[in-house]
Amino acid sequence: MRSHVHSAFGVIASALAVVLLATSASAAASFVGPFTHISTLASTVPANGDVNPYGVAVVPNSAGKLMAGHVLVSNFNDKANAQGTGRTLVQVGQNGGASLFADIRAASLPGACPGGVGLTTALVVLSTGWVVVGSLPTTDGTPATIGSGCLLVLNRNGRVVETITGHGINGPWDMTAVEQGNTATLFVTNVLNGTVAAGGNVVNRGTVVRLVLGTASGTAPTVESSTEVGSGFGEHTDPAALVVGPTGVGLAPDGTLYVADTVANRVAAIPNALTRRGSAHTGTSVTTGGSLNGPLGLAVAPGGDILTVNAADGNLVETSPAGSQVAVKALDTTMSPPAAPGAGTLFGLAPVPGGTGVYFVDDGDNTLKLLH
Repeated sequence: MRSHVHSAFGVIASALAVVLLATSASAAASFVGPFTHISTLASTVPANGDVNPYGVAVVPNSAGKLMAGHVLVSNFNDKANAQGTGRTLVQVGQNGGASLFADIRAASLPGACPGGVGLTTALVVLSTGWVVVGSLPTTDGTPATIGSGCLLVLNRNGRVVETITGHGINGPWDMTAVEQGNTATLFVTNVLNGTVAAGGNVVNRGTVVRLVLGTASGTAPTVESSTEVGSGFGEHTDPAALVVGPTGVGLAPDGTLYVADTVANRVAAIPNALTRRGSAHTGTSVTTGGSLNGPLGLAVAPGGDILTVNAADGNLVETSPAGSQVAVKALDTTMSPPAAPGAGTLFGLAPVPGGTGVYFVDDGDNTLKLLH
């Protein structure tokens, strides 16, 4: 899941045909069914050469350097392509163009982040202008040097003002958030509980942690409570992907949290995620197998369907809450024998506000793209 393309900023015009692998009847009932084109919005490679775009988050409100409707992207690799060493956040406009939002140096962090900085898919932008991003760092791109990392809290101008450690945070891999008044509730997947010690073998210790942050006044958010709402997910180190474990998370309007259980090749559901007092363990299976092929990024579409992107091919899969896989879209058809087309290129994704498309990163050429 590494990338070797180092392209410059700018709009890259493209309109690639999208392969719809679902039936026409399913497409008519799906969110992604009407979308037939892919456009490349911009390179996600900043001046320092960071590659491997992971996280995707749409900016809800303009504040400081943040522009409403623009998209933040986190980079996981440095210019040498070492995993867990990327330190930049890039902001991409709705119609293209990109700029550096933050360049996060481990030496200048205001608090602890064990291991340093390596920005993951865990990325959210709150309505108040705070940005929270996960760090799962290495010093040389290998599992041997992984640190437990932290969550980094940045202000609206891209400066890190706080680090969050403890509270069950251990290798934060992906994240989603919901805001209620003066609180923001984060759901964070963690993939380092016993993983490195297992030496590549699967251990069933991946977790989902709920963090409630107080966001009142102009001060940095503070952790008010933490609860482990999911546990026992499979995870292991991997020479190509660094770590494989529970990845994408998305919260449905009814309070169900969906989790991309990558190792088990399924989408799991954790009920009452906002209010439960203990772990639902690995939850219940919404869908398993079928067109899933190592689901990574996950988002909930308008209307409630679940969108996931595969690690082992270039496909997006749409699943209904009842478990029907209603549509499949080929987002990346780049051939890389002996792997399947698009393998290792897809990570974070986010529906366009208003439901007119889906933003996603493409690690194959280090870009942010739009399915529309």
